[in-house]
Amino acid sequence: MADDFKEQVKTATDIVKVIGEYVRLRKSGAQNFSGLCPFHQEKSPSFSVNAAHGYFYCFGCHAKGDVFTFVQKIENISFPEAVRTVAQKMGIPLPKREWNSPEEAAQAGLRRQLTDIHEAATQYFQQALQSTEAARAREYLSSRAVSADSIAMFRIGYAPDDFNHMREALSKHFNDEVMRSSGLFSSREQSDEGRPVGPLYARFRKRITFPICNEAGKTIAFTARALDSDEKSGPKYLNSPETPLYTKGHVLFNLDKAKAAIRSQDYALLVEGQMDCIRVFTSGLQPVIATSGTAFTEHQVRLLSRFTKRVVVNFDPDTAGANAAEKSLALLTEAEFEVRIMTLEGGLDPDRYVLENGIAAYAEALRNAKPHADYLIDRARTLFPQRTAEAKVKAVNFLLPHVRRLPSAIQRTQFVDDAAQKLGIDSSLMRQELQHAATHRLESVRSTSAMQLSETERILLRALVQPETDRARQRAASELTAHPEWLDGLAAAELIEALAGAPLTDNPLESAPDDRSREMLARLLHEDAIGDPAMLANEVGNTLHTLERRRLERRKSELKILIAEAVRRDDADMVTQLQMEAVEVNRALRML
Repeated sequence: MADDFKEQVKTATDIVKVIGEYVRLRKSGAQNFSGLCPFHQEKSPSFSVNAAHGYFYCFGCHAKGDVFTFVQKIENISFPEAVRTVAQKMGIPLPKREWNSPEEAAQAGLRRQLTDIHEAATQYFQQALQSTEAARAREYLSSRAVSADSIAMFRIGYAPDDFNHMREALSKHFNDEVMRSSGLFSSREQSDEGRPVGPLYARFRKRITFPICNEAGKTIAFTARALDSDEKSGPKYLNSPETPLYTKGHVLFNLDKAKAAIRSQDYALLVEGQMDCIRVFTSGLQPVIATSGTAFTEHQVRLLSRFTKRVVVNFDPDTAGANAAEKSLALLTEAEFEVRIMTLEGGLDPDRYVLENGIAAYAEALRNAKPHADYLIDRARTLFPQRTAEAKVKAVNFLLPHVRRLPSAIQRTQFVDDAAQKLGIDSSLMRQELQHAATHRLESVRSTSAMQLSETERILLRALVQPETDRARQRAASELTAHPEWLDGLAAAELIEALAGAPLTDNPLESAPDDRSREMLARLLHEDAIGDPAMLANEVGNTLHTLERRRLERRKSELKILIAEAVRRDDADMVTQLQMEAVEVNRALRML
């Protein structure tokens, strides 16, 4: 790309306007604007944009550059693509493309062709929805009260019950590489990278299709709902696999349509599924986005933080939805979002609730959304409804990780006071546990950016990912699977648990449950040498003994609480039973 064109675009570009599409900027001087850096998590704004000189700089992670560098980094595209993107934003006519290398040209060409084939597929599915075969699909949408306007707005379509027709239609316009890389087709034969290498057939068949768009509104993937519910039909919802265009954990459904409302109203409503999102959006509440299922990732948190730091979570009230809400709370509170939880009467999801009660009732429920601390305390009371000391201990243990994740000591103390009052915690020992959590945040929270790990965690992870350490790995995996409680309080608990339960693969990163765990493991593999397998096996043995000692120490503390509570109730039989267990715990501790 010619230097004079780059300079032309740069001169004509308002860097504040362009970056302001991605970051909420506030004026902080005559020519300076500041905001939260989109490239790392932070508490207070350290990201600065200078309008006069046309550059940005982050005092936290030290990212810097001009408007092209910013767009290249945040969109994950090549420099020439960034120049063209900025030019399009500013309405500047584009010259003929030039690339720095054949590889760069090929990669950009493939991405462009993948975007084009997804647009072609969207139109193919839209047209198929009007066919005679799609009568059941239209009936289903009508039964769900999805209007023609909603179908058109979200470009809902239908995938015919045919293995070959879509392939034959698109192969007239796209080459074999694009077809195989698109994720639109499957094959009974797969390459090592998971790409289809045998004869292609349509991935989506006899399904209602929902396009998944990037921030610019371009289709990059699909989710498709089956019309039949038998085993041959596969899962109820089938998603596109990851492709050069699409990474599931990097996309928020409907962000392209909702981002303006999220910015202007300074909050986002987070729901689970596409139908929930479509219903709420088309009914008039527009700052709504969906996670396309129950997964929510750190990348999505960073993406959302470019538009707002206030979120209302409205996941389904079933067990999966409640668990997803709790995981979302953990990620959002660590990123210092203001979070509220919305629950709907009757156990309904947002789609059904709006249909049965109207959008006004839904908006009222939204206004009454609970602060996340109140929601978690109420959930602890629901999970452990008995008023016994044992139930109170379980409720406290459920709440402790959430207390520790709060970024502010004031917030943690308030959480502790509310929990103690609502749970009826009278024992000073139990309150002491909560107060300890209020003043000591989890190591995983303090070290999120540095990804620091304790030596215990390093030893276990080294043993679980290396084939050279088979004896140590087998012991660690079997012991940790048998005693998941040993992992309580460890920053890498989810990662260790996932690796212990997964078969050893050439790429252990595939077993990591989320982006943060993958980064943590990648950093460990880069920094740590495995060393002597026999020595590692010995270290694993010592570490497992340490974890068992920690478990016994925790139980010893719990038993003190339970005995004090039983004495207060004058329950002699319970005191005797608990004291006998305490003797066993002390004996086990002496033997370690």
